Amino acid sequence: MLKQAVMTERNFISKGAASLQVAYDGPPKDYHFLLLPRLTLLAFTSALEPLRIANQVSGKALYRWFLMTEDGAPVTCSCGVHITPDSGLVDVPRNAAAFVCGGTEPAGTASPRIVNWIARQDAHGCAVGGICTGAFALARAGVIRDRSFTLHWENQPSFVEIFPRLEPTGHLFEADRGLVTCGGGSAATDMMLGLIERDHGKELALIVADMCLHARSGAQGVAQRSAYSAALGSRNPHLIAAIRLMQENIETPRDILSISEEVGVSRRQLERLFKQHTAVSPVEYYIDLRIARAHALLNETDMSIAEIASATGFSGTSLLAARFRKRYGKPPGAYRRSWSVTPG
Repeated sequence: MLKQAVMTERNFISKGAASLQVAYDGPPKDYHFLLLPRLTLLAFTSALEPLRIANQVSGKALYRWFLMTEDGAPVTCSCGVHITPDSGLVDVPRNAAAFVCGGTEPAGTASPRIVNWIARQDAHGCAVGGICTGAFALARAGVIRDRSFTLHWENQPSFVEIFPRLEPTGHLFEADRGLVTCGGGSAATDMMLGLIERDHGKELALIVADMCLHARSGAQGVAQRSAYSAALGSRNPHLIAAIRLMQENIETPRDILSISEEVGVSRRQLERLFKQHTAVSPVEYYIDLRIARAHALLNETDMSIAEIASATGFSGTSLLAARFRKRYGKPPGAYRRSWSVTPG
């Protein structure tokens, strides 16, 4: 049985020039951050700093924060920085909240002990959430259920392969019936600003955003990724619609003629659009999307090469291997083995 969290006495209010009077004299809201191995430092600090700044500008301990790892030992971030936590796993009070902070290799960083801890916090009524790829651990713990959630767009393809009944959104963050998740990076700041506004009003959230030099998105429904039009430097609706169809049909690829007919142009016109804006043909662009998905599944799941070939629309492993080698210099098996070797 894990002990309940012990609140250590420390000063949570830092000095600063900016100030705002906040009409609140109640107890602070506590946030507990569970740091998983190889978490992304940017996402974690983007969630933590708005809490510190809210305290600084108000001159009050509106929030407190505590860090934990599975065994209380320092954790190494994906960038190599080490963070020393306050404790190992401890149960969180019901009036507090817990965030699971994930990062790279998310499918393998949450141990059974961590998964059980998450499930127990949820069962006891503690609000739980995920930052960056924390949703992998939340899903394993069975706490997502029918609630809206998100995680970093890069990791969503592997997530839906592992948890086919759960569909993340592409939004910066989600808050649904006590489950709060974000895609990581600066989206964690947007998420925390939303919580600060909920607790203490828009004016405080705005000044915290200004202190972070953060251009607030303003709504949780904002997409994580730039629109295709911005990424391609084109607003052509036919091109954008064709790419969207490709993205939505990775496992069972559509033929280019049917795509051109559905978006309302001839195949020749579609060929010209892709050449003009992507410098490759529609077929090459589509294959590149599928190979990129295979790369993600290879790195973030334990799916076999045959399963990955099937999930990315290749008729067999030999065809996937040939295309993968052309892009990454090695066939999938050799590529996976090169990542599994532990550096000396």
